[in-house]
Amino acid sequence: MLKRTPTGTWLPAWVPESTFTLSFLLMFCSIVQSATGGYDGSMLNGLNILPSYTDYFQLNPATTGLNTASVFIGCTFGTLISGVMTDRLGRRPAIFWASAVTLIGVAIQTAAQNIAMFVVGRIFLGVGTAISGVSSSVFLSETFPSRFRAWGVGLLNDFYYVGALIAAGVTLGTGQWQSTWAWRLPSLIQGIFSILCIIILPFVPESPRWLVHEGYFEYARISVAQTNSNGNLLDPVAIVVYKEILDALEFEKKEGRTMSPAEIVKTPTARKRLLIGMSAGPFSCIAGNIIASYYLGTELSTAGITDSTDQLKANVVLNVWCLACALAGTHLVAQWGRKPTALISEVLLVICLFIIGGLSKMYADDPENASDSLVYGNVAVMFMFQGFYSLAWTPLLYLYPPEVFSVCAHYSIRANGLAFSTLALNLLACIFVFIMPIGLNNIGYRMYIINGSWDIVIAVLIAVFWVETKGRTLEEIDAIFEGTKHSSVPDVEQVRTGQATLDVGAIEQQLQADMKGIRS
Repeated sequence: MLKRTPTGTWLPAWVPESTFTLSFLLMFCSIVQSATGGYDGSMLNGLNILPSYTDYFQLNPATTGLNTASVFIGCTFGTLISGVMTDRLGRRPAIFWASAVTLIGVAIQTAAQNIAMFVVGRIFLGVGTAISGVSSSVFLSETFPSRFRAWGVGLLNDFYYVGALIAAGVTLGTGQWQSTWAWRLPSLIQGIFSILCIIILPFVPESPRWLVHEGYFEYARISVAQTNSNGNLLDPVAIVVYKEILDALEFEKKEGRTMSPAEIVKTPTARKRLLIGMSAGPFSCIAGNIIASYYLGTELSTAGITDSTDQLKANVVLNVWCLACALAGTHLVAQWGRKPTALISEVLLVICLFIIGGLSKMYADDPENASDSLVYGNVAVMFMFQGFYSLAWTPLLYLYPPEVFSVCAHYSIRANGLAFSTLALNLLACIFVFIMPIGLNNIGYRMYIINGSWDIVIAVLIAVFWVETKGRTLEEIDAIFEGTKHSSVPDVEQVRTGQATLDVGAIEQQLQADMKGIRS
C-alpha cells in the first residue's frame, strides 16, 4: 500500500507503509553514483584493453590518461556545488538533477567522434556522479534507521562492484566486435543506473532532518515514522528519533549557527570533524586501487598476462571477488566498527603492495624465463590487494564521512563536509588516474613500492585520529565531539532494546513545546 506523503519540494512521493520495503527502495535509489562509478572504472578497464577503442582514438599513454581521468575533472566541478545544491534543493531533487546530468554525459560519451567530444561527455558524467554521490550519501545517512545504517549506507558504495561486474561482462561480450559499437554500447548502458534512480525517487520520502531544518515539522515526523516504525507516529523509537532531531535544531538555534559552508571551519570542533571526516576520500584514493580500477590491463601486463581476452576475463573475475569482499566488509564494519576495519585493511594493503612490487621486479628483470608460478602468484596477490581494499574502503567511503559530519555543527556541515571529502578524492584521482599509465610505463614496479609507503602513513593517521561511530544515531555521535548529548531523551538503541523506557505522553507535550520554541 502506497501513501501520498508531503515532501516540502516539487518532487512528490507515494511511500510504502512497510519500513522494510522502504529501506530497500531508499538503498536502491541511492546506488546510482556508486554503480555508475563502478561501471565507469570497469568499462574503462575493458576499453583500454580493446584495440577497437584505442585505435579509433589513436591513444598514447598521455591521451589514455586524459580520456580516463577527465571524469574526475567533472567530479571536481560537481563537488564544488554539491553541498549547497543538496542543502537548498532538498536531498531528493538534488539526486534527480544529478541523475539527469549523468544521462547527458552518457549520451555525449556514447556519440563521441573524437577525443575532445569523449572528454566533454565524461566531464558531464563526472559532474552528475559527484553531485549524486554527496546527495545520496547524505540522504541515506539522514533517513536510514541507525541500527541498519552500516548496511544501508555501506551497501551504497558496495554497488560500485555491481556496476563494475556488469561493465566487465558487457566489455567481454563486445570485445570481439570490429565496429565502434564495441565501446559505444558499453558506454550507452552506463545510463541504466540513473534511469533506475529517477524511477524510484517518487516512492521514497524526503530526509526528515532536511524537512525539520526547512520548517516542515509535521512532514518530518511522518518521514521519521515511515523510516523507523511502519508509519506509526506514536512508536517510542520514532518519537525518540524525532525528539533528538528537534533538540539538535534547538541547540543550533541557540548557538546562532547558520547554513553557511563556513560553519565547517568556524570552531575547533568543526575543524577537527572536517579533517577526520574528509580524510576517508583522500585515503581511499591513494591506497593503490586506482591501478587495478582503471589500468588492470597494464597491471596484468607487468605481471606477465598480456593476452587481451585473458585480461578481460580477469576483469570479470576481479569484480566478482571484490563484490564478495565488499559485502563481507560491510558486515565487519557493522560488527567490528569503522576504525578497526579500516586499520586492519590498510595494514594488509601495505603488505600486498610490497609483495606485488617485488614480484613485478622479478618478472621485469627476466620476462622470457619467468615461471608460471611467478606470473600467477603475482596476479593472485593483486586480487588479494583489491579484496582487502574492498573490505574497508568500499563501504566506508560514503558511510564514515556523513557520520562524522553529523548534526551539531549544522546540516550544512554534513553535505558540505562530505563535498570536501569528495572534492579531495576527485582532485587526487584526477592527478593519479592521469599519471598512473605514465608512471607504470616509466618506472614499472616502483609505483607499487611508492604506493605502499603512502599506505603506512595512512595506517598511522587512522590509528591516531579516527573516532568510532558504530551503533549511534547522528545526533548521538555529537557527544563524541562535543562532550555532551543535546537531547533529554534516552539513546535510540536503549529504547529499541528495552534498556530504557519512554513516557510517550510527556514526550508529546515536550514536542509541542519544542516546536513552538523553534518557530518563535
